[in-house]
Amino acid sequence: MEFTMTAAEHERKINPTHDIKLFSGRSNLKLSQEIADYLGTTVGPILIKNFADGEIYVQIQESVRGDDIFIVQPLCNPVNENLMELLIIIDAFKRASAKTITAVIPYYGYARQDRKTSGREAITAKLVADMLTTAGANRVLAMDLHTGQIQGFFNILVDHIYATPVLVDYIKSLNISPDEMVAISPDTGGVQRTRHFAKDLGCSLAIIDKRRDKHNEAIASHVIGEVNDRHCIIFDDIIDTAGTICEAARVLKEKGAKDIYVCAAHPVFSGPALQRLEEAPIKEVVVSNSIPLGSNIPEKIKQLSVASLLGEAISRIHDDESVSSLFGFEKEMTV
Repeated sequence: MEFTMTAAEHERKINPTHDIKLFSGRSNLKLSQEIADYLGTTVGPILIKNFADGEIYVQIQESVRGDDIFIVQPLCNPVNENLMELLIIIDAFKRASAKTITAVIPYYGYARQDRKTSGREAITAKLVADMLTTAGANRVLAMDLHTGQIQGFFNILVDHIYATPVLVDYIKSLNISPDEMVAISPDTGGVQRTRHFAKDLGCSLAIIDKRRDKHNEAIASHVIGEVNDRHCIIFDDIIDTAGTICEAARVLKEKGAKDIYVCAAHPVFSGPALQRLEEAPIKEVVVSNSIPLGSNIPEKIKQLSVASLLGEAISRIHDDESVSSLFGFEKEMTV
């Protein structure tokens, strides 16, 4: 399912005076091209290559003096390579005298290290924000940040959008009665996010009580809410090793759930994630294309495009129009 544009948005898209300069790093070229197609433009010419020792070389291959620039680069695996590439691209545009530089980051890497949970830890979400600013970015467009507080780590403008419209539209297309459906938060930290999904779907809400004793190791204990004989839709922002999601699905099945669906914005899919999802009692895993997926993906994983959503946000930023009006819940939502 794609974000649906209004007639006014379509008119703006095909207006030849609507000049947007869109460029891309190498982390998700397919998404960048889809965004360009939505905007009725092309991905700008840029040369990116690696030297023999791994250093990254960037050269912009057209004049951008005085232009408003949008750079699409999710910080997915390999996250360090993609982060450094984005910083170098931003620096190249700054030195090419671009008027403004907006980093379009569909997936913001290092976001989960957003606070100190024990002594002598780094807060890398803040560090990445500082690096982007120092490199020369004037603005950031991000999607489904792990926590809303990350916006406050920046001293530049941040527009935060959500994959919610795309995910909710798909769930509605399954034609499951709201009375037979329950939205599931896989932990207490995601309750606010899941509450808004439940409101949009018109269904009830349940919460998985979970503890995490080690990094990437989650243990689900019991369910708060009624899930027996209902279709369960688990909502999360990130699926990394899939431990949390698969534990949640196991507990839900034990409590008498019918079909279990999983919706998440970012398919990180590290380590054993794909095997776990394939073996888990989950009917379908619905994710966005903020992160590209490789080959040999299980059939139960369905990837939806958020290109039109990102494209519309870029268009509104370029035209100095409201981005938050794309969503009806952003003022209330604390992710």
